[in-house]
Amino acid sequence: MCELFSKQPIEAYSSQTRSVRLSGHATSVRLEGAFWNILEEIADRQKMSLGRFLSLLYDEVLELTNDVDSLTSNFTSLLRCACLTYVSCLRRDEVFEWKKIPIRECVG
Repeated sequence: MCELFSKQPIEAYSSQTRSVRLSGHATSVRLEGAFWNILEEIADRQKMSLGRFLSLLYDEVLELTNDVDSLTSNFTSLLRCACLTYVSCLRRDEVFEWKKIPIRECVG
């Protein structure tokens, strides 16, 4: 292989736990550093803090699914998939339009 994957910095794939507040409840989320970096970039593009972005995303998904148990147990998976969606949109130059659209209006 060309070492593109194996020469990643260890910080990119090491897990990091962060405390967050979702719907007024304190909890912790454990993700790899690369995902935290992408989530911070998404939040920055939305001109909000990472905590605010995560809370808003949680609330929106809860509103759409009305399934708090499933969302709570799968929130880190949701965040990883959100990162993949974001990177996929970046490749297609779609993300730059997000600057003009509040996150609540991006759900689609």
